[in-house]
Amino acid sequence: MIVPDEGTGVRQVRLSSRSVRLSTVGLAALFLLLLVFSVGFFLQEGQRMEARRLTEANALLQDEMAGMRGRMTQLKTSLDRLSQKDEEYRLLAGLEGWDEDIRQAGIGGPGTETLQSTTLWQVDEGLGEEAFETNEDLNALLRRARVLETSWNEAAAAVRKQNQRWAATPSIMPVHGYISSPFSRARYHPILHITRPHKGIDIVAPRGTPVFAAADGRVTFTGQNGDFGYMVQIDHGFGMVTRYAHISKNIPVKRGDVVKRGQKVAEVGMSGMVTNPSLHYEVLVNGRARDPKEFILGDVLPF
Repeated sequence: MIVPDEGTGVRQVRLSSRSVRLSTVGLAALFLLLLVFSVGFFLQEGQRMEARRLTEANALLQDEMAGMRGRMTQLKTSLDRLSQKDEEYRLLAGLEGWDEDIRQAGIGGPGTETLQSTTLWQVDEGLGEEAFETNEDLNALLRRARVLETSWNEAAAAVRKQNQRWAATPSIMPVHGYISSPFSRARYHPILHITRPHKGIDIVAPRGTPVFAAADGRVTFTGQNGDFGYMVQIDHGFGMVTRYAHISKNIPVKRGDVVKRGQKVAEVGMSGMVTNPSLHYEVLVNGRARDPKEFILGDVLPF
């Protein structure tokens, strides 16, 4: 029954149960059809947007990899220059150069990843190949950098040890003066009037003239020592020892002191068996006396 708002009469419409069922089914079918079309439309639109996003992402990824390859080319050039410098440093450090194959630090053998085994190549062969090559080049540069770091560390350690040895090697005149008696295996002794080895050199200088350490080291003896009179002994490491004898009893260092090359350790005196103020200077290497003149660089003094 249809009852309008106006004052017109009520109208009556009769629908069979079959018509109601058909209408209901039709409306439901129409609703489902519209729903399917709507879902399909939004799914396709989402896929198109995702495709555009992936396309843009791939383009940006390719640009980024191209930039990375350019920067890796610059890095390779820098590593080449550093490798050349490393060869020079190893030479200065007294080390043998490394073979070029070692410096390139190549890899291979079973278990090495291949292009076809990468997931990206299985999805996009072109992009996968570019990414694989970029990754391989980057890993190669990293391996070269690690090899170079190892070589530099080795060279630096060798240079430090070499510097320590240089600092510990007697190399200066220990006192201002002139050599009156050289090193000799058989010298006629002016007081004892016999021939015997002279295991050092005698340097004549006025009493009180400063005596300098010939190299870095640690004082191991100060005091009187028989015919040497007052004496200072310094252990420089690496098997090298120096002795400064016939000095004055005014000794500014004591046993255990660490001294540097050119540091004052004594004064010229006339102690022990000596005829005039002078310094008896000895250099021992592994317990054997060596001619001190071999360790004096000309007439170099600490100032």
